[in-house]
Amino acid sequence: MRFEKAVIEDTGQLSELRLAYLIEDNGKLEEKDLDIIKHSLPDYFVRNLNNTIYGYVAREEKEIVACALLLVTERPMSPRFITGKTGTVLNVYTKPEYRHKGYARKLMKMLLADALDMNVDMVELKATDAGYPLYKSLGFKDAKSRYHQMKWYGGGLLT
Repeated sequence: MRFEKAVIEDTGQLSELRLAYLIEDNGKLEEKDLDIIKHSLPDYFVRNLNNTIYGYVAREEKEIVACALLLVTERPMSPRFITGKTGTVLNVYTKPEYRHKGYARKLMKMLLADALDMNVDMVELKATDAGYPLYKSLGFKDAKSRYHQMKWYGGGLLT
């Protein structure tokens, strides 16, 4: 098993693993949403891989069997992220037949080492129940905030 950073030639497999992750996480996807994602993901990775999103893969021969993504963004500086660089972990996914072999742990260690090298001040993620023990063991802490986490999806009423 080889553990390495993803390269542009991996965009097809990264797209497939992203779809597998989304289906496993969300259940059945609407056909129209699935078509949009299938069509758009490869181009997204071509434009952004190793620029704003970094992929870490476990590879058996030419097949990627596990992956983890790190999205790096730059924000206006604050005391919480003095360089302004923050990271978001996305799509930590291992194909079912390769699970429980430590691949996600190895990929996350690579991802976090690169985040340090890139001067990323903070890395955040949303953990599933299955992934929670892994992330805790790697030093992630439950976020506590005096702020309410809120989202707007574009369908809200503007007045």
